[in-house]
Amino acid sequence: MNILSFENIHKNYGDKALLRQVSGNLEERDKIGIVGVNGTGKSTFLKILAGIEEADSGRVTLNKDVSLMYLPQMPEGGEDLTILDYIFQWRQAVLQELKQYDVLLSNPREDGEWQRELHRLAEHLQSSGAWEWETRAKTILTRLGISDFSRRMGLLSGGERKRVALAAALLEGDGLLILDEPTNHLDNEGIGWLEKLFKESRNTLLMVTHDRYFLNRVVNKIWELDQGSLYEYEGNYEDYLEAKAARLVSAQASEEKRQNLLRNELQWIRRGAKARSTKQKARIERFEAMAAAVPEAVQSNLEIKAAHTRLGKKTLVFDGVGMRYENTWLFRDFSYECVAGERIGIIGPNGSGKSTFLRLIAGEVSPEQGKIDIGSTVKIGFFRQQSTELDGRLRVIDHVKEVAEYIVLPGGEQLSAVKLCEMFLFGGQAAYTTAAKLSGGEKRRLQLLKVLMGAPNVLLLDEPTNDLDTMTLTILEAYLQDFPGLVLAVSHDRYFLDKIATGIFALEHGAIRFHKGNYSDDQAFLEQQTAVPAEDSIEPKRNANPAAKTETVCGAPVRRKTKLSFKEQQEYDGLEEELGGLEAALEQVSRELEASASDYLKLQELTRKQADLNQRINARLERWAELEEMIQEFSQTP
Repeated sequence: MNILSFENIHKNYGDKALLRQVSGNLEERDKIGIVGVNGTGKSTFLKILAGIEEADSGRVTLNKDVSLMYLPQMPEGGEDLTILDYIFQWRQAVLQELKQYDVLLSNPREDGEWQRELHRLAEHLQSSGAWEWETRAKTILTRLGISDFSRRMGLLSGGERKRVALAAALLEGDGLLILDEPTNHLDNEGIGWLEKLFKESRNTLLMVTHDRYFLNRVVNKIWELDQGSLYEYEGNYEDYLEAKAARLVSAQASEEKRQNLLRNELQWIRRGAKARSTKQKARIERFEAMAAAVPEAVQSNLEIKAAHTRLGKKTLVFDGVGMRYENTWLFRDFSYECVAGERIGIIGPNGSGKSTFLRLIAGEVSPEQGKIDIGSTVKIGFFRQQSTELDGRLRVIDHVKEVAEYIVLPGGEQLSAVKLCEMFLFGGQAAYTTAAKLSGGEKRRLQLLKVLMGAPNVLLLDEPTNDLDTMTLTILEAYLQDFPGLVLAVSHDRYFLDKIATGIFALEHGAIRFHKGNYSDDQAFLEQQTAVPAEDSIEPKRNANPAAKTETVCGAPVRRKTKLSFKEQQEYDGLEEELGGLEAALEQVSRELEASASDYLKLQELTRKQADLNQRINARLERWAELEEMIQEFSQTP
């Protein structure tokens, strides 16, 4: 069944054509991802299809039997509403009855009228499914990390507001969901849950997202916006990459053929053939038409070149670092020594302190425990999550010149501000556009350019994949893989972390746990994603060996151990059985979680239980690894 169709949609933004007579349609149960370079009009396209914004010309037709819910990139409004009131704003009648029922319960009377009215409301709420709907609303909010339903929308952070708006869209959208960056501001657990929900959903989905794993696992079609044109591809993100590569090869071959024909025609005309005959005139006209024809546009690619400042041996040393929010420890007792060449991904639930961790390194806040020792050669570049600090009145070129008129690459090549703008896809007139007129993704790209122009040797990246298009991300990832300094990146993008990370800091339950490798290297780590208890969270400094073969006291060697102590051996022998019991308990909780999807109270209790079990398993696994390492070392000792 056709859900929505659009014909000859044209939209200009200033003197730039975002959409050039594009047409297409959505069929029932389509799951479509929209990709394209930042600034190509993806969000504008969604708004036009959702009826939020008018096209300059063309027509959009929505099936009259289909409901539509739209999730904007940055939800606004409802400042004075509570979270539940915001969720219920599309069901005012139900909301009023629920509030009336709560008022009656809060003011009990012994007269028959009170009991009859309470009974009437209870029956009506039951028959209308209002209670079931309220429970589902609270369950979805809980899954998205929102637990205090009475908070006012005006007091929420941008990420919290986005998650509440997403919950509203998921609740009301029983037909067509049009979503602009639904995975932004979700932690990895939330993205996994949303991914599973969408894969099983019967809804029709149309979404802009730059999460490539999400695109690969959820969508069955990709639409690409490229210089005003819409290209449709069947399949997921992997299929799209293969098909696009084939299309570009074909386009290149067609252009080469056209150029050969032009050369042949030009040679003939230059021979001075008689131009008066009808045949010769036709041939000249054909040449002129061929020369004027515009080949399929080849999208310019971002090119990242940047200066680097030399980084000495000492970079960042965390010595028992801790930070609190109000009376709760975000993390504590964290010790680690970073080295040049490391690229550390930072993960954890929303509110666990990831951005605060970066701000500690940048010196914007001070730790409440311990200290961070920063090497004398360290030069920090901080790519922040928000782009609000850009002065909208300044042009792109002015923002770049604020940092420097030019940079000098390690090889001696000098790049001017204008050249850097071109490399970052702000060529020509785009370099003289004010920042206020840039799309969210273009602002992020300009921010990245300004950070790299400062020639940092330590990069702090806070959600670098938010609002950047997939092509820019691919090029950024390649740049980071060759970056000679140190990278610490907060990200919820699993694909990004798998490509760039050499290690992971996981923040959870008041601790930081280090995991060597990328996000998916260790399947057990991927499934657990929980921090060890605070008392077990102190990470030894790099190259420190907890089971060193020799120790020295006042210069005299001390005889090393040759086997486990009796107590350690008993502990080691019992660990396998202990871990088996914990894992069995964890499996039981997982089954109960699946069965309790509609009971948000039980869901919260089981989630806490699951986290506690994961925490205990992590701690015991670390102890097992420590004892196993000691046994291996003893076996190699002569």
